[in-house]
Amino acid sequence: MKKILMAALICLMTVSFAFAQEKGTAKEAQDLVTKAIAYYKAEGKDKAFAAINDPKGQFTKKDLYVYVADLNIVVFAHGANKALVGKNLYELKDSNGKPFAKEIADGAKSKGKGWVDYSWTNPTTKKIEAKSSYFQREGDLVFVCGFYK
Repeated sequence: MKKILMAALICLMTVSFAFAQEKGTAKEAQDLVTKAIAYYKAEGKDKAFAAINDPKGQFTKKDLYVYVADLNIVVFAHGANKALVGKNLYELKDSNGKPFAKEIADGAKSKGKGWVDYSWTNPTTKKIEAKSSYFQREGDLVFVCGFYK
């Protein structure tokens, strides 16, 4: 009986660890933005936006994805939801009414890069969770990637 319980516990821990590995980290989010900007500079707008729009491409990792918008948060590329391309998200607020998209735009204009914290529905758990997004300005664009805390 002890062997069965121990085996079950090890199995559960392994599955839990594997699931936990599916969540991206702050460093991974920041690294994806850096990688996307480097690709944009090397390959140009059209090729970069096509690559970022690919949900199975190099700019998605675990539950992370990059999106690119102008400084008014009109989306040009989105790794998780192509339907958002062309949409203006400037007025978008989180579940607590925080205007996080405006904060990203304002931060990109004033500081060039940084982090914005907000609450957002995690598509995996379907629950509202704390999220933090890293943004970095490149010319008239802002590259963004967020992770669930």
